[in-house]
Amino acid sequence: MHVSCNNCGIEDLLEFSKNVDEVFLEFLSRYDKGLVTEKGLSEGLKDEGIVRAESEIKSMIGKNKPDKITEEILFSKKDYVSQYKVLSNPEPKMGCKVEDMGLDESITEHLKGLGIEQFYKFQEDAIGEITYGENVVIEAPTASGKTEAFLIPVIQRIKKDANDGNVFAIFVYPTKALARDQFPKIKKFAQKIRVKVDVFDGDTKLSDRREIIENLPQILVTNFDVLHYHMWHQTKFSSILSSTRILVTDEAHVYSGIFGSNVHYIIKRLKRICTNKLQFVAASATLEDAKEFCEKLFGEDMQKIQGSGKKGQTDFAMLFPSLRTQRALMVELTKKLTQKKHKTMVFNNSHLNSELLAIQAKKQKVNIKVHRAGLMANYRTSVEKQFKEDMLDAISCTPTLELGIDVGNVDCVISSTIPVNRLIQRIGRAARKGQRGYAFLALGNDPISQYYKNHPDDYFEDTEKTYIDPKNPFVEEFQVLAMACDRPISKHELKEHQEVIEHHIIKENLKEFNNRIIPNFDKINPLLNEYSIRGIGKSIDIFLNGKKVGDRILPIALEELHKDAIYFLAGIRYKVKEFDYPRKNYAKIEKIPRDHPYYTKSLTEEWPTIETVFERRVANGVEVAFCKLHIEKKVYGYVNIELGQEVAQGEKVLLDTPLEYDFVTKGIVFHAPRPLKVMEESEDEEYTEASGYHATEHVVIEGSNMITGGVSQDLGGISLGTSGLIFIYDGAIGGSGASKALYDRFEKALERSMFIVKECPCKNEAGCPRCTFSYRCGNNNEYLHKYSALEILERINNGEKTELVDPTEGDRPLV
Repeated sequence: MHVSCNNCGIEDLLEFSKNVDEVFLEFLSRYDKGLVTEKGLSEGLKDEGIVRAESEIKSMIGKNKPDKITEEILFSKKDYVSQYKVLSNPEPKMGCKVEDMGLDESITEHLKGLGIEQFYKFQEDAIGEITYGENVVIEAPTASGKTEAFLIPVIQRIKKDANDGNVFAIFVYPTKALARDQFPKIKKFAQKIRVKVDVFDGDTKLSDRREIIENLPQILVTNFDVLHYHMWHQTKFSSILSSTRILVTDEAHVYSGIFGSNVHYIIKRLKRICTNKLQFVAASATLEDAKEFCEKLFGEDMQKIQGSGKKGQTDFAMLFPSLRTQRALMVELTKKLTQKKHKTMVFNNSHLNSELLAIQAKKQKVNIKVHRAGLMANYRTSVEKQFKEDMLDAISCTPTLELGIDVGNVDCVISSTIPVNRLIQRIGRAARKGQRGYAFLALGNDPISQYYKNHPDDYFEDTEKTYIDPKNPFVEEFQVLAMACDRPISKHELKEHQEVIEHHIIKENLKEFNNRIIPNFDKINPLLNEYSIRGIGKSIDIFLNGKKVGDRILPIALEELHKDAIYFLAGIRYKVKEFDYPRKNYAKIEKIPRDHPYYTKSLTEEWPTIETVFERRVANGVEVAFCKLHIEKKVYGYVNIELGQEVAQGEKVLLDTPLEYDFVTKGIVFHAPRPLKVMEESEDEEYTEASGYHATEHVVIEGSNMITGGVSQDLGGISLGTSGLIFIYDGAIGGSGASKALYDRFEKALERSMFIVKECPCKNEAGCPRCTFSYRCGNNNEYLHKYSALEILERINNGEKTELVDPTEGDRPLV
């Protein structure tokens, strides 16, 4: 703990044992003995990498002129300042004048009425290519005019080509909330040019649905969930989709992982039922590999159009919490900014962290509420409205608010660790009105954050890699069934899915009739009704006082909603009093006292079995295979973790009846070399070896985090005792593509993992949350050995060779 006096400047660094009074008494004792001087510990703190020297911070600032609040944070000596810079964008490149674009006169007149005399260059390019009929992906920063870049050419095409009475274009958004947020803006623009726009989603009233179907809009705003449902049910709504000429997909980066794999098939199904060849337009603020990703998503060649940024500047600081937790840093930043009347968005990377931050910020008298998936839609809408109308000072949110939902004026963005291109999108929410913006990246008490503390330039190189896996066997299996429901499959088509089709025929899910393949509706209706395109697996409904208040998808629900689990909902903690699985799939929760000191984390056991090997190669000297895996998992208990702690080892409690489930996924397996030197110095060689492999598994997952696009939260891991076998797998049923991204970049992950352990200053044999601990660890972060892991990683990076062999069968190859 860092103890200092604001008046005289004396300071000291002392061991903290959960008792602030003891620390302060020790500080006074050391002062009386002359061990603390007014000169302070600046050099010592600098040498230990705890804070930056003032001269280094001033060098970072250079000729920039941060305001008082930014200076106060940079020179607080509470955190290590890894990076400070002013993010400013050059003037956007300007394009042609509106009247020179050759647009319909009604569009030109409307734009001039809005005061728009000239397009940005990327808008000019997008309008030209889309009007010409090309498939286009628009990559441009938040609030730069992407909507206009695709809306104007679509309206131009409608005015020029469309026959009245048909749906010409479908605008798809990843969530109902975003679609509803964008709809008024689109409708207002289109109505002036006499183009009809309607929104059709799960919240559209039955009477409005009838009106839409009877009086078709030319532009339909919806989401992929609606398209999926109505196509396979062959509803009246699905019949109106066949005239579609253009599919516009906004926020395309969201369609990564399982969701994106399903969307790939939904697009393929839409192509099947459309009478015209579909044109595709995608837009995103964050896609680094926009062209390649969208070509895989849409199954078509795409042109990329790059947009320029907004005007204005934002003070940006990357802070590492040397002397406190990440959450404590984020709470203090939130408090400081909101006290100065700066409206603040705080981005967290998980449901739990968004809830914990709001709870702790409220204790500091911050006017803040939670916004995340899993909360009821009306609650989220209420939070957005309150923030927009200045009734809230701050929102603690998950990536749900990365999307373009309008929450009004934002001055400051505080974010936990994410890939830099997504951080830039989050920062883009701030200072849209030209005021000075503030942005803080709060590094965490975790391995990758410690790496970035020491290598901040690498952070700006680690752009997100989006990924989908169309060959996920479960996605393919369900989507082929849906295709047959959309429209019978003729004998000559879908040859690439022939094996799956034959499998369904044998199981009598599909049947042959008049040389066509048709669905056996009675048998497959229940299967398709239970299927979620946003994640494979059923959901557990959450009830409070008999009313549904949320849901959580399986299998993660078993780890968060078991009996007696503490569950967070809208900034309030509840206890699970009843959990019914697998019979009825619900959880009943009840409120607990505010001063309840703990939250819970589940304890799990896992066992992997290799079913198929897809690829194998040698990384450095280590043989690694990419496989289909069968994972057996058991939730057997939980630990109570004290509020305010990040990754800790808590008090264990065993469940009366363990919860078991198993699933098939994809992952990698490699054989780590033995840590011979550390084992020789150890009294218990077996413990040292097994604990080294366990720690290596943790560090490789965390070390891969930003290399693979921030997907470590999508990965699970297993180390098998002293065998040296380490498995890292996709947490999503069937596989999401995350482990394949790791497989492709495995050398870089191994090198980074070594530096994470090597550069961690902790002296603990087991390591600490900044090197070997993991908040996802199913066995309470026990059986870890930092120095053993370091030797293993050094041996790997030095090129020591290993092969995948079965430890129970001598030298027989494992795969």
